[in-house]
Amino acid sequence: MSAPHLRHPAEEERRREWGTVGDNELRLDPEAAAAVIEDVNRCLSGLYILFNQLRKHYWTIEGAESHQVEERLEEQADRLSDLTDELAIRVHALGGVPVNGPMGIREHAPMRIEGGDAYALRDALASDLDGYAALAVTFREAIETARSVSDERTAEALEEGLLTIERDAHTIERYLGDDSL
Repeated sequence: MSAPHLRHPAEEERRREWGTVGDNELRLDPEAAAAVIEDVNRCLSGLYILFNQLRKHYWTIEGAESHQVEERLEEQADRLSDLTDELAIRVHALGGVPVNGPMGIREHAPMRIEGGDAYALRDALASDLDGYAALAVTFREAIETARSVSDERTAEALEEGLLTIERDAHTIERYLGDDSL
């Protein structure tokens, strides 16, 4: 049963049903593609969650060093958004539907969603670092799955994303190492 706030177009308008895997441009076996799609959708869910968390912290941080941190959080959120687009397009190419909407994101979430409150800068950044760590683990698992079915292009895209995640996590670690934060 669907929630009343969901819009459901007519059946003939649907190209692919959520949760199904159709033919793919890559000619990857549908079962193999389904495994990769499941893992990449977990990555996408984590990217959505962390993106929104970074944006919230960008909007709400205060303090002497907040301007420099705001700039970094904005840049990091932009990188997560670009990575989300790349991986969502890949899921579609694999014959799936990229995770979307609050229910789909929660269903695939590899991490907890932070509460809606505003937090002190150090606490907010510590939460961001936890999100990056969870996302890195999720990406490593997805890389392993993609490689196990010989989907090298997906594995490469995930590896590039993992490198971005690790670099941005390191930036957060440096901020947290600053006693004046």
